[in-house]
Amino acid sequence: MSAIANAEVNRDVSLSTEARPQGYERGSRRAWIAVIGGLIGAFMAILDIQITNASMKEIQGSLGATLEEGSWIATAYLVAEMIAIPLSGWLSQGLSVRRYLLWTTSAFIFASLLCSISWNLESMIAFRAMQGFFGGALIPLAFRLILEFLPDEKRAVGMALFGITATFAPSIGPTLGGWLTEQFSWHYLFYINVPPGLIVMAMLAYGLERKPVIWEKLKNVDLSGIVTMAIGMGCLEVVLEEGNRKDWFGSELIQYLSIIAVINIALFIYIQLKKSEPLVNLRLLGQRDFAISTVAYFLLGMALFGAIYMIPLYLSQIHDYSPLEIGEVIMWMGFPQLLVLPLVPKLVERFDGRYLAAFGFLMFSLSYYMNSHMTADYAGEQMIASQIVRALGQPFILVPIGIIATMHIKPHENASASTVLNVMRNLGGAFGIALVSTLTDNLSREHLAHIKETLPAVSPIANDYLMQTANVFTQAGSDPVTAAAQANALLGQTMTQQAYISAYNDVFFIISCLLLIAVVAVLSIRKRSD
Repeated sequence: MSAIANAEVNRDVSLSTEARPQGYERGSRRAWIAVIGGLIGAFMAILDIQITNASMKEIQGSLGATLEEGSWIATAYLVAEMIAIPLSGWLSQGLSVRRYLLWTTSAFIFASLLCSISWNLESMIAFRAMQGFFGGALIPLAFRLILEFLPDEKRAVGMALFGITATFAPSIGPTLGGWLTEQFSWHYLFYINVPPGLIVMAMLAYGLERKPVIWEKLKNVDLSGIVTMAIGMGCLEVVLEEGNRKDWFGSELIQYLSIIAVINIALFIYIQLKKSEPLVNLRLLGQRDFAISTVAYFLLGMALFGAIYMIPLYLSQIHDYSPLEIGEVIMWMGFPQLLVLPLVPKLVERFDGRYLAAFGFLMFSLSYYMNSHMTADYAGEQMIASQIVRALGQPFILVPIGIIATMHIKPHENASASTVLNVMRNLGGAFGIALVSTLTDNLSREHLAHIKETLPAVSPIANDYLMQTANVFTQAGSDPVTAAAQANALLGQTMTQQAYISAYNDVFFIISCLLLIAVVAVLSIRKRSD
């Protein structure tokens, strides 16, 4: 890179942290407006990951898609988002944060409108990919605005607000999506992005300083890094999203995509470590404390998205809950944390952030453990207590973890740090969902086989159950042969249901144990030496 380009980048970094013109200083009114605008944008992007889930049947029916085909509506968004996040650091430095955010927000609104007019499955997948790509830029840049635009003493407040976007958005996504579809139509899942999107653009245009395009930064593009990252991360996301539905490595598609992902990610890492001006500064992972922080972020993503995936699945599969009923349970993961979040920044000032984050992960682990003893009578009402514990623990993680993860990072490393942390959280979420779905299916088959093996040992009880059930069907009007068949079918359903409940219990317990690793991780981060 030329000396002129280096000077331009250094000037950009210094202006972004200290030497801003009058009115754009860190902590000023304009800075706060920019931060809040960025957070609303991130909230929209994260909300759109989950908002279509509760209405997938309606969308599939309207577009003439099958259940398996419809899964690509969510996968396309996540794949594109995963590709966009690593690009955000380079593009925002070259174009300027203001210009890049305004362009991506306007493109996100436009893509949302295109989703609402989709005429078939292919058009919906294409438009959702566009939406995910432009929405993906909003998440790491909101995190970066907090690091660069707020003074150190207000960073905890910013992280608390970012915590709302990271956890509250997915918590209310199914509820809001179900309500909009029931009251209006699924098209309003995308219309809803327009008003806040325009507000975000106005806030960013006012709050962020105009800066010239750094053409040297854009011309010095790491093309090999972009290509290997996009192919590698895109294929990995598809493998994680579709693997369980396609029987993992029993599918040739998953085999080929896995090979492509491994090769390209390995090449991407090699290229980034060799370049003096990489697309993403992966050398940050050589810093002990930052590397440990990424482990905590990965497990956080796994726990957050695992719960949001597993609880609706359990309620719909075991208790036949409607999307709106599921949303009414999931929202308890979101609303209680609003009571705690305002208090956490004050606690961060008084207590070591590592201990607060460890406490939050312990609460998160406890909430999973509370769900590991479910029975057939364990439904939405019984889940509320664990949801509240989960909601109360999340702010203790999300506020301090962003601070302790970046406290050893230099100002010019903020863009790469934000990218790496957000990628790790998203990857954790993808791995979490893949782990949950795979373990649930495999463990349920094991439990069902065990139940069938032990059935002869309790055959008198089973026979009594079949006779009593057959009598009920006979009294309801069935002939004896039909009643016996119905009783056997009901016994099979009961056995399958019990097998799945046992599998869910096991998975909740496994993730509870994994979260204890995060407790150890945050406690092992060294305290900042002032």
